Amino acid sequence: MSKMINLKNVSRIFRTGDIETSALSNVSFTIKQGEFIAIMGPSGCGKSTLLSILGMLDSPSSGTYEFEDADISRHSEKELASIRKASLGFIFQNFNLINELNVSENVELPLQYLKISKKERALRLDKILKRVAIDHRAYHMPHQLSGGQQQRVAIARALIINPKLILADEPTGNLDSKNGEEVMLLLKELNKSGTTVIMVTHSEKEGNFADRVLRMMDGQLIWDRSNDLNTPLVNENV
Repeated sequence: MSKMINLKNVSRIFRTGDIETSALSNVSFTIKQGEFIAIMGPSGCGKSTLLSILGMLDSPSSGTYEFEDADISRHSEKELASIRKASLGFIFQNFNLINELNVSENVELPLQYLKISKKERALRLDKILKRVAIDHRAYHMPHQLSGGQQQRVAIARALIINPKLILADEPTGNLDSKNGEEVMLLLKELNKSGTTVIMVTHSEKEGNFADRVLRMMDGQLIWDRSNDLNTPLVNENV
C-alpha cells in the first residue's frame, strides 16, 4: 500500500487573549492508502482537532502534514478547498443534512460543486443510494427519516465524489446500537473496497472494526497498535 498521509511533529495551539491551550503536541504518524484507522481517547484529548487538520479544515501551528507526498502548508486555501471537494468525504455525528433538501438533493449536492454533468450526477446518485440501501427514501425529507437512515444519507453524500479518504467524526454517536452496528458494517465494507477510512470514536467496540488504533491523551499520541497483529507500531508511553 502506498503512503497517503504523513504527519511529522504536528502541534496545534489555540490562543485566546493571553491564554494558550495546546490541543496537539508533536504528533507523528503515517497512514497508508486503504487503511481503516480509529482515533480514540477521552473527551478533550485532541481527537477532533486532529481530524480537522487531517480534513484540511484547520492548520497545524507547527510541524508538517503531507497528503499524497504534498506538503499541505504550501497550498492556498483555494487549492485546499479543491482537494477537499474532490478527494475527501466527511461523515459527522449530527449528520449535517440540509433540512430543505430531500435525500437525493442532499446526496447530489457535492457533485454540483464539482461541475459534474447532469447525466453523470444521475448515474452516480442512483448507484450510491442503492449501495447504502436508502434508494427507497430518495424523495423523503431529512425529518421524515430515522437517525440510522439520516446517517446512511450522510454516508452516501460523502461517497458520491468517489473520495480517496473518508473522515468520520463519531459516526454512530446519535444512533441506537442496531443502527450503529449497521453503519460500522457499511464503513468496513467501504474500506474493504479500497477506501481509506479515519474515524474518531469513544467506543472500544467500534474501534475493533478498524485495522489500527491511534490512542490520544492530552494532545499526544500515546499508542499506535494494529488490531490484526496485536503488537505496537510505535512505543507505548503508558
